[in-house]
Amino acid sequence: MKHTILPVVTVLAVVVLFWYGAAIWLNAPWAYDQAARAGTTLGWGDMVAQTMEQSRPVLPAPHQVLAGLWDGITGQKITSRRSLVWHGGITLSVTALGFVIGTVAGILLAVTIIYSRTMDMSVMPWAIASQTVPIVAIAPMVIVVLASLGIKGVVPKALIAAYLSFFPVLVGMVKGLRSPDSMQLDLLRTYGASDAAVFWRLRLPSSMPYLFASLKVGVAASVVGTIVAELPAGAMAGLGARLLQGSYHGQTIQIWAALFTAAILAAALVGIVSLIERRVLKRMGLA
Repeated sequence: MKHTILPVVTVLAVVVLFWYGAAIWLNAPWAYDQAARAGTTLGWGDMVAQTMEQSRPVLPAPHQVLAGLWDGITGQKITSRRSLVWHGGITLSVTALGFVIGTVAGILLAVTIIYSRTMDMSVMPWAIASQTVPIVAIAPMVIVVLASLGIKGVVPKALIAAYLSFFPVLVGMVKGLRSPDSMQLDLLRTYGASDAAVFWRLRLPSSMPYLFASLKVGVAASVVGTIVAELPAGAMAGLGARLLQGSYHGQTIQIWAALFTAAILAAALVGIVSLIERRVLKRMGLA
C-alpha cells in the first residue's frame, strides 16, 4: 500500500506546488497594478497574499478551485441552476445516451468489418479519416443542421458525444474480434462449427478485454463530446453551459470548478466501466 500511495502523493504535491507558483506569477501583475494605482508599495508577502485572494484571477489557486467546487456541489440546492450537481446531471444524461449510441454503432460496425472484406476496405478508412476532423468544427454544423430539421435538445448533443466514443470502440472491437489465432479458428472449423458458433464461442469472448479497454476511452471521450456540444448550442444547462457562462463573465474560478466536475464525472464513469469489466471477465474466466 505504501509503495502505491507514495508515488501518487509525491506527484500530486509537485503538481500543487507548481500550480501555486504559476498562480503567483500570473496573478502578480494585477496585484502590483492595483498597488501602483493606490500609490503604495507592495512587498513580496503582501503580493503573494493578494494573488491568493483575487476574485477573478488569471489562474485560480488550488484552494480557490476547491472552494468553488465545494460550494457548487454542497453549497447549493441540487435543483439550483448554480449547482454543479444539477449541471453535471444534465451532462451525464447526454453522455450516457451518446455513449450507448457510439458503443452500439462501434460494435455493429466492427462485426460487419470482420466478416466483410468490402466493409473493411471501404468503411474503415473513412472511419479513421473522420477522426481527423476537429470536433469543435463538427459540433456547430451538426447542431445547426439538425435544428433546421426540427431536431433539438438532447439528441444533437448525444450524437456528437457518440461521434467521439464510437471510434475507440470500433478499433478495440475489431482488434479483439481478430485476436483469436489461426490454430483456434482451425480447431473450431475441424469440429464443424458455423460462423455464428465461432463468433459466440471464440471471437466474442476473446474480444472482451479489448472491448472494455476501448469502453474506458470511449466513455471519457463521450464526456468531452457532450461538453463541446453544449458550447455552440447555447445551452443553459450542463457543464459546458457552466463553462460558457464563466467565460462570459470572467469567472475563472467557476470555469475551473466546472472543469474539475467534468473530470470527476469522467473518472467516475471510467470507474464504473472498470468495475463491470472485472465482474464480467471474472465470470467468463478471463480474469
